[in-house]
Amino acid sequence: MPNFLQQAEELFPYTQTLRRDFHKHPELGFNEIRTGGIVAKELEELGLEVTKGVGKTGVVAYLEGAKPGPTILLRFDMDALPIHEETGAEYSSAHPGVMHACGHDGHTAIGLTVAKLLNAHKERLAGNVKFCFQPSEEGNNGEEMGGALMMMRDGVLDTPKVDKTLALHLWNDKPLGWFSVAQGPVMAGAEMFSVKLTGKGGHGAAPHTTIDPVAAAAHIIVALQTIVARNVSPLKPAVISVTSLHAGTAFNIIPQTAEINGTIRNFDPDVRKTTLERFEQIVRNVATAMQCEAEIALEQVTPTVVNEEQTTETVLQTARELFPQADIDTAQYLTMGAEDMGYMQEKIGGCYFMVGSANDERNLNYGHHHPKFDFDERALINGAALMASAAARLLS
Repeated sequence: MPNFLQQAEELFPYTQTLRRDFHKHPELGFNEIRTGGIVAKELEELGLEVTKGVGKTGVVAYLEGAKPGPTILLRFDMDALPIHEETGAEYSSAHPGVMHACGHDGHTAIGLTVAKLLNAHKERLAGNVKFCFQPSEEGNNGEEMGGALMMMRDGVLDTPKVDKTLALHLWNDKPLGWFSVAQGPVMAGAEMFSVKLTGKGGHGAAPHTTIDPVAAAAHIIVALQTIVARNVSPLKPAVISVTSLHAGTAFNIIPQTAEINGTIRNFDPDVRKTTLERFEQIVRNVATAMQCEAEIALEQVTPTVVNEEQTTETVLQTARELFPQADIDTAQYLTMGAEDMGYMQEKIGGCYFMVGSANDERNLNYGHHHPKFDFDERALINGAALMASAAARLLS
């Protein structure tokens, strides 16, 4: 197998330049016009078959190996977040209120580097590679579905049919040199919820003439926490977080309505069933007890990301050979973060691995979605080398 680590190091100036350009020009989900244009141009210059507009703003490139074999899909997400950047970096966002605060700029740069690496050795590949540059991983941005589902609707897993999938995430909770390659569930399934409570508004000085939806919301918020504490086994992780409460317009008016929003996350289908059932029971019954009407909207954001055994074992063996001194976590490193790659891996088995990217000495250790998020760019080398090597091994 080619020494992809050495070659990724040689390509680091290319990767870093791309990453910093994407970081300076972030684009929200389904608005990745400039990013997608650069991606398509770079892939076309390699002579690959490129399709634009897959899943609205996604880009897919097809690399045919010299010998027949399976087709693997490598997924890289491109979108940024609605966050105002506070890093002070020379490549800070040029667009106020929009920032690459999760590492997708790095993922996109890694993807283009992997395309270069694999294309240079396509004569060794027994099979084919689909490079999938996905829009809107962070959310549907007002669309009817997110980026993974949108690309799947447009046939990204078909023509030709995909046999295996690989995806990665730069991970700032762990230092440079750390990797997570684990079988089974690795990222949580997620729902988002909205509850509208309707009571009877009135004067704050005469609460007895009203039906207070704010009081009902307060009781519901507290009661929802008993689901994880009392209905779910303490050995099985679950999260219910109320993240916003909107009600009222003035200090002396009891409002007519109140709305609460949030997220439900878990790894186990039985836990998901329990939490959703208890959620609805608590909301409706507490609202009734408080004399309010409740409208509930629940929407699945992503299923659990579950790594398939055989593919994951291949990635793990590759990581151990490529980085013999690295800290490689195989003990099912779980995060309640969610990823719409779960939709693809529900259909096609694969491996989603993580690449440590933090550096405490350089203060590059802020968490994902923080306005000061940034990472050690040497992680780009590690990510590109492992992704290219794993793909080549799967097609060896």
